[in-house]
Amino acid sequence: MRKLTVKGRYLAWEDGEPFFYLGDTAWEIFHRLSREEMEHYFAQRARQGYTVVQGVALAEFEGLTVPNAYGRLPLCLTDGLPDPARPDTQGEYSYWDHVDFAVETAAKNGLFIALLPTWGDKFNLCWGKGPVVFDEDNAYLYGKWIAARYGDRENILWMLGGDRRLEPEHRRIIDAMARGIREMDPNHLITFHPPGCANSTDFLADADYIDFHTSQTGHSVDQCYETDAVMLRMAAASPKPYMDSEPRYEDHPACFNDKLGLFWNADDMRQNAYWNLMAGVCGHTYGNHCIWSMTKSPSSYYPFHWSVALQHPGAEQVRHIKALRLSHDYFSFRPAPELFVEQYAGMGHLAAGRGLDYGYVYSPLGLPFTVNLGQFTGSDKLRAKWFDPRTGKAEIFAIFPAKGQSVVVPPTQGKGCDWVLILEEV
Repeated sequence: MRKLTVKGRYLAWEDGEPFFYLGDTAWEIFHRLSREEMEHYFAQRARQGYTVVQGVALAEFEGLTVPNAYGRLPLCLTDGLPDPARPDTQGEYSYWDHVDFAVETAAKNGLFIALLPTWGDKFNLCWGKGPVVFDEDNAYLYGKWIAARYGDRENILWMLGGDRRLEPEHRRIIDAMARGIREMDPNHLITFHPPGCANSTDFLADADYIDFHTSQTGHSVDQCYETDAVMLRMAAASPKPYMDSEPRYEDHPACFNDKLGLFWNADDMRQNAYWNLMAGVCGHTYGNHCIWSMTKSPSSYYPFHWSVALQHPGAEQVRHIKALRLSHDYFSFRPAPELFVEQYAGMGHLAAGRGLDYGYVYSPLGLPFTVNLGQFTGSDKLRAKWFDPRTGKAEIFAIFPAKGQSVVVPPTQGKGCDWVLILEEV
């Protein structure tokens, strides 16, 4: 089995090859799609360069009471309630056979499954439909069972949580589930998906079983750079790798209000992605509002069929963040705000990162800025390129001396005209 490991603040294969977690939120995939639909989905995401798909075994949309595409439910009943200690595996095309098929199909397409054992409303019904079915005892048994079933699959990551806070009683449930998973599967990495405007470090900073942390920066209008940066700085305070497992989704109504007529688009998705990149993340998760939900009947709130949204601009463009990150020395990368002088507020906020002999500065609105060229000491010249996040193409526009400062002006300005300045020692 080729194993993913933690290497410093990043993820890597055991042989040291970098692994960039480029995820997609497909939370309802096991619950709502048929096998033929899954094959189409995974083939498209593989073509688009994704490396991980995030899916929930016990799904949010009444995943315990509404059957999957083949009329099957995941759990047997005990005293009238779904019982996590009794997964229903009887007969042909059981619910878990369907999950098996998804994991196998993802593997054939070179994709990991970040498998959430359950959505959070099954242990913390602060909103949603539940029902709450977990306690410490059955969480441990369910963790053992699901890890025994999938622990020998090469393409598994574990993602606990599911959009809910952890009060002490919920923390005990998650700890028990993690203990069950670890007993049966010591090999695969474990992380946690927190609620909106929160980090896994808020709840599990001291949890030994967490291998890397994630944030959920969320979907509201205030999720411009200030909020995004605060979230990531908090996660970065941990010595473990970190990333954003749920930023603004493409096609998501701002503030969860479709009456505003404002839906996040590819421009917004790119802002979160490149802000996150400069923060030194180990990966990034893309999301589309109509794909996580696997929408089949579009509405004002879910405006597209999932198969149409599958190829929306943001879904195609996010691959370029992985390509950029892998194009230079990987493990030396760190945040580098010292590379620029002035700063802009809100969605014009600049962000920068650098590695051994290179640096990036992201201008989300294409606004001019002053770059500090004297930060590089390995050469007396710097090659300057503009990288286009829409196309992934980079073009040289200057050779600078590696000293002093220079004002640079991106090729275009305005909303949707984001650019990355690449500086490389010659």
